[in-house]
Amino acid sequence: MIEVTDLPIVNATLNAISFLLLTTGYVLVRQGRINQHRLCMLAAFGTSALFLTCYVVYHLNVGSVAFTHQGMIRVVYFTVLISHIILAIAILPMAVTTLLRALSGRVDAHRRIARWTLPFWLYVSVTGVMVYWMLYQI
Repeated sequence: MIEVTDLPIVNATLNAISFLLLTTGYVLVRQGRINQHRLCMLAAFGTSALFLTCYVVYHLNVGSVAFTHQGMIRVVYFTVLISHIILAIAILPMAVTTLLRALSGRVDAHRRIARWTLPFWLYVSVTGVMVYWMLYQI
């Protein structure tokens, strides 16, 4: 059974899976494999939604976790964390809008926003893993 204290590694794993699904989805759409692209992106969205749920549950139970390291790593950590938080807040409405445009068949509108959503979402996924690693593994 998963304990609340296990959720940080679960969250990092979900972020890594999201990154892989997003990257695969991008490659698939570039190859014209639209149905497979759609499945990957829906899976990425679901994985990110599961991450958000686990993240909220963890922080409601544990609260904030202090970063105690000093020196340059502290500067790197907070730089990554702040950019991650800002883009994580922005990505939620962007991902929902991108998904809704795709599902409604508004392909041109979907492409216009997806050009922004994808790199931001990839960044949030990667930096989520980095934040976990810096906070819990070093």
